[in-house]
Amino acid sequence: MKAFAAAALLLAIVGACRGPARDSSASRGVERVGVEMGSELHLTAWTTDPAAARSAFDDVFREFQRLEALMSVWRENSDVLRINAAAGERAVRVDSDVREVLHIAKQVSEWTDGTFDVTFGALADVWKFDQDQDNSVPDEAAISRRLPLVDYRAIEIDDRAGTVFLKRKGMRVHLGGIGKGYAVDHAVKILRDRGLGDFMIQAGGDLYVAGKKDGRPWRLGIADPRGSHAPFATVELTDSTFSTSGDYERFFMKDGRRYHHILDLRIGQPARDSRSVTLVTDRAVIADALAKGVFILGPVAGMALVERLPQVEVVIVSAANDVTVSSGLRSRFVPLSPPTDAP
Repeated sequence: MKAFAAAALLLAIVGACRGPARDSSASRGVERVGVEMGSELHLTAWTTDPAAARSAFDDVFREFQRLEALMSVWRENSDVLRINAAAGERAVRVDSDVREVLHIAKQVSEWTDGTFDVTFGALADVWKFDQDQDNSVPDEAAISRRLPLVDYRAIEIDDRAGTVFLKRKGMRVHLGGIGKGYAVDHAVKILRDRGLGDFMIQAGGDLYVAGKKDGRPWRLGIADPRGSHAPFATVELTDSTFSTSGDYERFFMKDGRRYHHILDLRIGQPARDSRSVTLVTDRAVIADALAKGVFILGPVAGMALVERLPQVEVVIVSAANDVTVSSGLRSRFVPLSPPTDAP
């Protein structure tokens, strides 16, 4: 999994929200920062047992490393690379976590009419937004040749046999749009199982907050997709996940036009209807994936989808710089200033 260009951005946005106030008689803040899955992983907890928290943090980092070894397209012999190498030829036995995340990915693909699709890997070397970014716009013919290979319906998962099969030769799964969210959910379980109740997990653009701050829900900032990326609004959350997808994370400008990494897989071009989407729900894996699908659907269709889904809320900044907030989040949404209007 590769880092977004703005991997540490969310932490800067919520920097003022340092979590629950320390109980002077008992609790202490414990923190650890490192790099996992190509992004900064930042863990913070308030606890009466700092040593136990540090031990739990060690387990979280080990779990991120274990999952990355399975799901990365950069780690030699990962399950994902073996699936891709066998595309169109044979099914491959893989870890149960890989099958589970693919089941979730297919569900989100169904919800979003395929705008979220982990088989976008077929376009990953046509549009170059990872370490190979060269700020070039690919030839339309090259894109058209790959589009038939993008189809989540051609992923065959056999849980009895423990296998995954890509039905077309040349297909490629890429879990960069869902893997970190899945790992965050595992981290939440680890920390809760260790008895921690007030904590924050931040992995790139994916955030989970548990418990409260000073007896109140956490107040988190939503980045302005333009300008300095300072918060243009805040939302109050507790025991929730918060994931932002934006056209400012990995992009380049050419002839006054912004080209970014969130591709509309129906046409193989960067999606044009949104600037940022902040998804709020109770599972990080859903927020991570669904934010991208909603971004591509755009403000109208994306908001209509969110309003149909239980326990899912969203803030969308459109390409026209309009801000829309889902009905269940409006009472917790506090605008600070209009987002910057720029290309």
